[in-house]
Amino acid sequence: MNKLQRSWLLLKSSLSVIGRNKQLLVFPIVIFTCTTAIVLFFLAPPVLRPTGYSYSSAEHWKTIYHSLFTETAGGGRSQVTFTPGAMVYLGFLYFIAMFIGTFCNVAFYHEILAALTGQPVSVGRGLKFACSKLGSIFMWTLFAGLVGLIIKMIEERMALIGRIIGRIIGLAWSVAAVFVIPVIVREEGNANPLAVLKKSAGVLKQTWGEALIGYAGLSIANSLVALGSVIWLGGTIAISAALHNFALIPIAVSVWLCALFIWSYVAGVASNVYRGALYLYASEGMIAEPYSQEILDMAWKFKKS
Repeated sequence: MNKLQRSWLLLKSSLSVIGRNKQLLVFPIVIFTCTTAIVLFFLAPPVLRPTGYSYSSAEHWKTIYHSLFTETAGGGRSQVTFTPGAMVYLGFLYFIAMFIGTFCNVAFYHEILAALTGQPVSVGRGLKFACSKLGSIFMWTLFAGLVGLIIKMIEERMALIGRIIGRIIGLAWSVAAVFVIPVIVREEGNANPLAVLKKSAGVLKQTWGEALIGYAGLSIANSLVALGSVIWLGGTIAISAALHNFALIPIAVSVWLCALFIWSYVAGVASNVYRGALYLYASEGMIAEPYSQEILDMAWKFKKS
């Protein structure tokens, strides 16, 4: 019951910040839109390049397919792989997507921290701030992309053992990097990704397992909301079936899906707001409103030196 109470208090506090600063809800849309637009922009040249055939003809798409994939026979089965050129281009797209995502997240967290310190939120100001951090964003994107590539290579080349090792390394990496974006926002002129990671891990070291307990608390609240929505959907379907009014079922399912999507979206923003509050408390000892020391202490405590 204490965990459940803590979960709702943390969630209510995070939603309260969003309620006072509704522009925070815009950032995930900006991140998704920008990333999708940039990826499609760079994906268009290899897919829509002229081949001498009409775009509506099968020959055009066969030519595009053979320029991107190769088929090798082995063990009685044909295996489809990317061509070397396609692999290089996909790596480039991966980097671009990571860079845009990191850029937008820096803008997002700049405004989250602003909201938590009582300042008004501005999408334009956040994006302008991210432009001033291009060096740090670029270096971190390169570093994180390289680490991700190494983990992927370990998983692919060492079979089952590689997957286990890769997942352990991936988990450690995710934990150590949990405060990387707030660190980039808060640190002055620090483009060294190793220093950024060390700072993030240092902040987490002060709170270690307790910070993860806090995230579990939000997950419990989100799970309860999802469970409640499933119960509502099941009850609505049961009532519709009992009344032989089956036309209500697709309406109920549509409403449920829309409500679940909206809640997941808002809960994702709330999780980021909570992470920002944890960072301020761990790194600067600041208790952001409407969080209280009692609420944060229920989630975790500072390590005594």
